[in-house]
Amino acid sequence: MKKTFDLTGKKAIITGGGSGIGRAIAIILAAHGAEAHIMDIDEAAAEKVVKEIEAENGKASSWKCNVADATDVQAVFHKALDGAGLDILINNAGIAHVGNVLNTSAEDFDRIYEVNIKGVFNTLKAGVEAMKSGGGAIVNLSSVAAHVGISDRFAYSTSKGAVHAMTLSVAKDCLSYGIRCNSISPGRVHTPFVDGFLSKNYPGNEKEMFEALSKTQPIGRMGRPDEIGSLVLYLCSDEAAFITGSDFAIDGGFVTLNT
Repeated sequence: MKKTFDLTGKKAIITGGGSGIGRAIAIILAAHGAEAHIMDIDEAAAEKVVKEIEAENGKASSWKCNVADATDVQAVFHKALDGAGLDILINNAGIAHVGNVLNTSAEDFDRIYEVNIKGVFNTLKAGVEAMKSGGGAIVNLSSVAAHVGISDRFAYSTSKGAVHAMTLSVAKDCLSYGIRCNSISPGRVHTPFVDGFLSKNYPGNEKEMFEALSKTQPIGRMGRPDEIGSLVLYLCSDEAAFITGSDFAIDGGFVTLNT
């Protein structure tokens, strides 16, 4: 019988793969046979994930990459692929911002744009070019913030709305290349970013605030990075060959059960 979710021999690029959700995605893709190219602005973090994957007999390599720099993206993709095609692209790299329209500065907005919007554009451009002769699967990381109003997330929500729109455009425009493009919209996921946010903003009350944030998800807890990774694995596999141009909520019921 055919092995389910088999990615053997496929080349995957995961941006922001050095920690959190990106790390989990890289690990699960490699565990199912993909050759994981982990791109992160933090080269040491990316290399640490490579070692985790290699310890389990997986294939991986690390690359320092600033997704906001188009020239850097093109150069790193060229070196990583070394003339070969690309089968899987995961656009996970991104940054967060807290603020509403009144207290978000132009500088803050530009910073979000450079990474979360232009960064995805840069990697999509390089990724589609590498895929157009052989097809492939793209998964973009959007957010529940693209679909519902969330307080003090003006710039971040704007960027994730753009990611959602780019997903639809690429899915439509790249049908003839055999490229599938989908997005996922996580709710709150327990990553090192969450722990850092709590320790910085609620020193001494981290546990209480963690519980409070967890309960904003109707299911009663935050998501786990490996759960996000499992959904991405499915969307990158042949089992999802009939899916393109779709967004998948993975949010503990946040969007549909909080309204």
